[in-house]
Amino acid sequence: MTELLVTAEDWARHRREMLAELPPVLRGVSLPEVLLPYQGAMLRATASHPLVVTDKSRRIGATWGIGADAVLTAGAAKSSGGMDVLYIGYNLDMAREFIDCCAMWARAFAAASSAVDEFLFREEGEKGAERAIQAFRITFASGFEIVALSSRPRSLRGRQGYVIIDEFAFHDDAEALLKAAMALLIWGGKVLVISTHNGVDNPFNALIQEIREGRRPGKVVRCTFDDALEQGLYQRICLVRGKEWSPEAEAQFRAEIRAYYGDGAAEELDCIPAQGEGVYFSSALIESCMTAVDAPVLRLVCPEGFELRSDHERASFVDDWLRDHVAPALKQLDTRLRHAYGYDFARSGDLSVMAPLAEGRDLVRRTPFVIELRNTPFREQERILFYVADRLPRFSAGQHDARGNGQALAEYAIQKYGPLAIEAVMPSQPWYLANVPPLKRRFEDRTIALPRDADLKDDLRQVRMVRGVPKVPDDAHTTGGDGGKRHGDFAIALVLANAAMDADAIAYGYTPVGAAPRALGESAGDDFMGGYGDVRRIRPRELRGRL
Repeated sequence: MTELLVTAEDWARHRREMLAELPPVLRGVSLPEVLLPYQGAMLRATASHPLVVTDKSRRIGATWGIGADAVLTAGAAKSSGGMDVLYIGYNLDMAREFIDCCAMWARAFAAASSAVDEFLFREEGEKGAERAIQAFRITFASGFEIVALSSRPRSLRGRQGYVIIDEFAFHDDAEALLKAAMALLIWGGKVLVISTHNGVDNPFNALIQEIREGRRPGKVVRCTFDDALEQGLYQRICLVRGKEWSPEAEAQFRAEIRAYYGDGAAEELDCIPAQGEGVYFSSALIESCMTAVDAPVLRLVCPEGFELRSDHERASFVDDWLRDHVAPALKQLDTRLRHAYGYDFARSGDLSVMAPLAEGRDLVRRTPFVIELRNTPFREQERILFYVADRLPRFSAGQHDARGNGQALAEYAIQKYGPLAIEAVMPSQPWYLANVPPLKRRFEDRTIALPRDADLKDDLRQVRMVRGVPKVPDDAHTTGGDGGKRHGDFAIALVLANAAMDADAIAYGYTPVGAAPRALGESAGDDFMGGYGDVRRIRPRELRGRL
């Protein structure tokens, strides 16, 4: 028997060899990829993150796909990352099914292994008495094995390797089981948690939120039923069942499955924990962070027909407002602190909001002021943006909501400050999932400080859990203190600003010998294009090979 050594070249070869050892119904069929994209995403995640959580729909083949990962891990030499694989389901049938799946993958990889072994191991009972637990394992020539254990936390005691906890949300003592699994990370093990949801208060949902909010390191791989269909699930079902695939048949299949689940479809198929809809930022949480009491909210409302006035008149009107209201706020900024901003654009109806952030030495991010623009033409918004961004000390990054007309202003900012400093964002469900939870963590940790303003609070209250995603719903509109419409505009600007501050852009610059630094807020002239000297931005990855 030869030992299976896993390298990138081996993976490609083993995938080709798989085709000769597939179940009989698949033999002779040309398959471009054995693993569907979401199954491959799980394997890539476990290769680069010690803790991975798979937030998934029912019956999309996640466990089948991860069986390949288990075999590649247990079949590899220790020098290639090989280790024991410990599988924990919540009943005996799950254990038997996973071991059978791994046996199929072992044959497909031609991995040297013995036959499936059913055995008993001794486990200490609740009152200290030992009892025999039925388990299954596959042993490999590498010296490692895949073992299916009981769901009791103490079954992991004294063991080391790669732990796979399947349908985690349905284990009797899920929190204690996860705590026991974390101990294996100390000596280089891995933990994969796979599950569908079982309520918003379940430890599985809590684990996902901790990772998304950055309170626990790890990686979340999410795949809904519709995601799986889009990536080829029904085509694979047709292949296995010997049916002909068509778009019409897939649409009918989708409708039937959703009809079968009824009201449970959201949780079972769409990865939305039950009772997961509602306000994301509570009033108490928001008010606890409204500690920047001296930070002004600078509001500009342009009169009706303002866009039809001459260029000179519009510029003069805006310049007067900048000198009277914005310049004094800029002069109060601490030139030692790094600054970034977020910009939510609107031309009419809703507001444009620019939210700068300054990161203090205590790592608290403070909003020194907020700018709200109503009925402000495109050119004047550009003028205001450049005036402020040019004068932000140690300006490092900005993010723009680039949907619709906002794309033009985002493009102008990229052209002026460069793509390393400015990012044009098209908010989507993955973007909200990646960027809103870290902001909530800052609220919970009290590491963000905002102006105390009723309209800003109302905007943040518009963020809700919509089908498991924290976002401002499309139909969420409120009336501000000025009687105008609002659409959670400050909330979006703040998420963008926090994401910009989290970006890995570095600002650096120099002042020539003998040159006096420009006073804060001082302009190079009346063109409103002043700044802070020769400043460039670079991302850390671009430093590779230069030092």
